[in-house]
Amino acid sequence: MPKRANQIDFIEFPARSAASVAKAKSFYSEAFGWSFKDWGDDYADTSSSGVGSGFNADPAHRPTKPLVVIYTPDLDATRSKVVAAGGKVTKEIFSFPGGKRFHFTDPCGNELAAWSDR
Repeated sequence: MPKRANQIDFIEFPARSAASVAKAKSFYSEAFGWSFKDWGDDYADTSSSGVGSGFNADPAHRPTKPLVVIYTPDLDATRSKVVAAGGKVTKEIFSFPGGKRFHFTDPCGNELAAWSDR
């Protein structure tokens, strides 16, 4: 399915460890029939959850709470718009397998991320 600009594309859940990722995969597979793709021991994602989602145990990148991720074809332009609209960047643009993203808070204090595969 093609990505749609400026729409929620992914939700990332924190995990404390690689063992937690394995337990989450087992739970969601058994309870809801989801299947996962592993990206090493500390990250797995699924597209069978309705909206893409993943479990992240990487201490350098895992969120502290569930993280809503918005797709954008132009990450730099979106970062500028977020700041101009009153958002605060909490994690500058960084690369990960599949693309780049940055994290920000909205005026209510909710943390989100924007990502691009370009």
